[in-house]
Amino acid sequence: MVRKFGFLVAAILVLASICESAIFNPISESHRSAALEIFSPSDGSFGSLEETYEALRTFEVLGIEKKPDIRTSACASVVDTIWSTSSPLKDLFHALRLNGILKCELNNEALGGIASRLKDSLNDANSLFDFHYSVGGLVLIKDQISEVDVHLEDADKKFRSIKALSQSDGRWRISSSNTESSTDAAGIALETLAGVISLASSEIDQSLIATLKNDIVKLFDGIERYDDGACYFDEKLVDASRHQGPLSASSSVVRGITAFAAATSESLNLPGEKILGLAKFFLGIGIPGSAKDFYHQIDALSFLENIRQVFIFAGSIPLISSFPATVLSVTRKDQLKVRVSTVLGSASPPLSVKLMQIFTSGSKDASVVDQKLKFDADNAVHVLETLPANVGVGSYIFSFEVILDNPEDKKNYATGGRTKVSIHVTGVIKVDSSEIAILDSDLGSTETQKKLELPGENAISLSANHLQKLRLSFRLTTPFGHAFKPHQAFLKLRHESGVEHIFVVGNSGEKFEILLDFLGLVDKLFYLSGKYDIELTVGDSVMENSFLQPLGSVELDLPDAPEKAARPPPLPVNPYSRYGPKAEISHIFRAPEKRPPQELSFAFLGLVLLPLIGFLAGLYHIRANLKNLPKSTVPATFAFLFHLGIAAVLVLYALFWLKLDLFTTLKALGLLGIFLMFVGHKTLSHLASTSSKLKSS
Repeated sequence: MVRKFGFLVAAILVLASICESAIFNPISESHRSAALEIFSPSDGSFGSLEETYEALRTFEVLGIEKKPDIRTSACASVVDTIWSTSSPLKDLFHALRLNGILKCELNNEALGGIASRLKDSLNDANSLFDFHYSVGGLVLIKDQISEVDVHLEDADKKFRSIKALSQSDGRWRISSSNTESSTDAAGIALETLAGVISLASSEIDQSLIATLKNDIVKLFDGIERYDDGACYFDEKLVDASRHQGPLSASSSVVRGITAFAAATSESLNLPGEKILGLAKFFLGIGIPGSAKDFYHQIDALSFLENIRQVFIFAGSIPLISSFPATVLSVTRKDQLKVRVSTVLGSASPPLSVKLMQIFTSGSKDASVVDQKLKFDADNAVHVLETLPANVGVGSYIFSFEVILDNPEDKKNYATGGRTKVSIHVTGVIKVDSSEIAILDSDLGSTETQKKLELPGENAISLSANHLQKLRLSFRLTTPFGHAFKPHQAFLKLRHESGVEHIFVVGNSGEKFEILLDFLGLVDKLFYLSGKYDIELTVGDSVMENSFLQPLGSVELDLPDAPEKAARPPPLPVNPYSRYGPKAEISHIFRAPEKRPPQELSFAFLGLVLLPLIGFLAGLYHIRANLKNLPKSTVPATFAFLFHLGIAAVLVLYALFWLKLDLFTTLKALGLLGIFLMFVGHKTLSHLASTSSKLKSS
């Protein structure tokens, strides 16, 4: 029972920690293990070209070397798609993306033909996806081979055609015929326009770029935010068939802004806390359950990891503060550790972590600490070696601040200001001065008093009447010597009939004490005299030795219940009782019929057989000739069957006597009669023929 109660307290502790604040952990080995399970090839393939690229891209970002070997089949699909003249633009785009990872054997002629086809498709493009696949394919060819000319002569015109699909709130439409706008489409459009800029043979009009930068700022103005600082782009459900969730939309925007900044080398006026909030959103998802979501998460985090390479704005690379443990045991002398890294777990630049403030859980008052944590270079963590003097066993909110040692690093990294984390300090609570006593109501003197071992084994036995009182008291002290007030302190009395009564143990400041006056409780106890088991429950989420244990029993002698006194409630029915074994089913059979004595039955059998004996005796008396049977094969067979039929009739009579009913017997007798008539006629015909021959001779 104590073990189960401790497990319950631990579960409450974890739940309270989750509700108080969110902990964001960078990508770890658990993601790499999950990637190998989620991206599992079937029959040597991941599926389509798009799915294959997403799997290999995820493996590449996570640095997984022992990945499935699908190069041969994947490259075969890439070559077939590129050489085919009927391949859709989408398949060509994904084939080129996949070739960028696998480096398949493609010559300049194949890529040159694809480049020419993609340029022609730009002239006929009428949707954002047509522009995206065509421009994206040309950018991929440019990155993979330099001998093929992929530059756009009319880049300004293409830029304006795509820009015409933008909306005033920073979102974009899929096509001119579609009036609904999308955040996911905004990311695709930004990535496509970045490709147009990189493919332009001449410089793009700067006014167009300035307008696009303004659209990006408007897009970020509509970003959603959680209470824990995570930011994301929501997607309105305008078309269920093309709807993308927040993860896909946010990932698309991250790809778009990084591609645009890399193509223009422009500095975007975006606040660093929003970029850090996006990183927290992707990390807060944990490990997605689907391959598509897993790819979106890892791909977006890879862009945030390498965001310094595109110079988006000052303080662009998000740094994540993670906490290996937020439950610290005073008994085990645990130390608070803080690990600061990038979103993919890479090492951070030189920095310091300071504990700035400590809030008591449930209170707005804070104490200023300003204590620097010691850096452990071997484990790459910052350690709070000793807890502040004002921290005891309990729940707190620690406020940390990450400070970069090199001021120049502030241009590249975003720390997000102060980070608040819920910390639980646990310990073994000392229980002393534990006693239980029976007091006289009139004099207040102690009649019976016994010491208790809490927690420990107790088996006290007390007795009292309705004129006496029961007093239970104990003291709780933390390892630091401070008085401790748990969340739960209950005393339970359980009558031998199963009726239970629960009382809250009050806190008088120095100790916990409860006084039960049985005279005032007779109504609540339903005037039930007899034996009551005593049980004490003391527990808290930070109390390592929470306990629920029996103390013993008390024999109460209460007066008889008046006529109008309340009756005990019916005992609750165990809901699991219906799944238990049912009562044994006893079948009731018909009583056996009364039968005659066995001697009478044998006598009747003899009487039945008597005619047969008489028949045989008569045959012998009249000297019946049984030797005149036919000797030829056919007549002898009929004669044998005739006599066999007579025997069958006799057996049928016996069966009728033993078990058959009259209806069944008559049906069988009719069939045997027909059979006997036929074989008997044949036998008699033969005998008549033989007799006539003898007379004629």
